Amino acid sequence: MNRYTVAVLVNNQFGVLNRVTSMFRRRQFNISALSVSETESSEYSRITVTFDGEEIAKQQLVNQLYKLPDVCSIKEFTEDNSVNCELLLIKMKNEAQTREDIRAAASGFGAEVIDYSKDSMVFRLASESRKIDDFINLMFNYTILEICRTGSISLEKGSTTIRQTINL
Repeated sequence: MNRYTVAVLVNNQFGVLNRVTSMFRRRQFNISALSVSETESSEYSRITVTFDGEEIAKQQLVNQLYKLPDVCSIKEFTEDNSVNCELLLIKMKNEAQTREDIRAAASGFGAEVIDYSKDSMVFRLASESRKIDDFINLMFNYTILEICRTGSISLEKGSTTIRQTINL
């Protein structure tokens, strides 16, 4: 099973996200990360989806997505052709005996303390998904109170943009 990340440029219309994600459901893909935002133009939204599956099924999915009337363009991203980033917020229990170890680990990963209280510390880390996974795995040695992740967002390297390949 392979992991794929695709960006789908769509018309910024009511119900488009539901139609796109329903296509994944009908094709029995489990979405592991989903990020949606308006683009540099309010006409379009960009849906970035990370999912697992087989190459043939993924290609069939892409072909079906192109048939949706509001889909303008689709880009598949790999580690070689893109830059990606994910945001993590993680709330840790603030205990005297583990506080310095947690702060040292967070510092080593480049995580910032964004909230600090007597009972908890909240860290923010923006990085590649693999680095975020490694940080979370290290934090499992302590008491994690809550985790929130955005999922991966990606842009193609170089000057090419998703809007240059609009398939209307």
